[in-house]
Amino acid sequence: MWRSDNDRVSCIACDASVPREDAREYDKHGDRWDREGKRFEYLCKPCFRDLSKHSRDGLEAALEDAGAGRVDDVEFVERFLEAAHEDPPGRE
Repeated sequence: MWRSDNDRVSCIACDASVPREDAREYDKHGDRWDREGKRFEYLCKPCFRDLSKHSRDGLEAALEDAGAGRVDDVEFVERFLEAAHEDPPGRE
């Protein structure tokens, strides 16, 4: 079977272009089983192996609260680390 360019995806970690069958789906919300209306991002196999498999509960909200995509990198990291220090994971 021939593959078209549409069968290739870019790894979100290293930007490598790999055949879709050689990539792993990544869902930033951690719910890859609920597929309705979703567009997945992809990781190449080496980057997927290096990915932490820890729970991401609350991570997306924490990134947004720290200004992800809205403030410069230095300010974002400062905000994120400050929030993480104030509210460490696992503390209810």
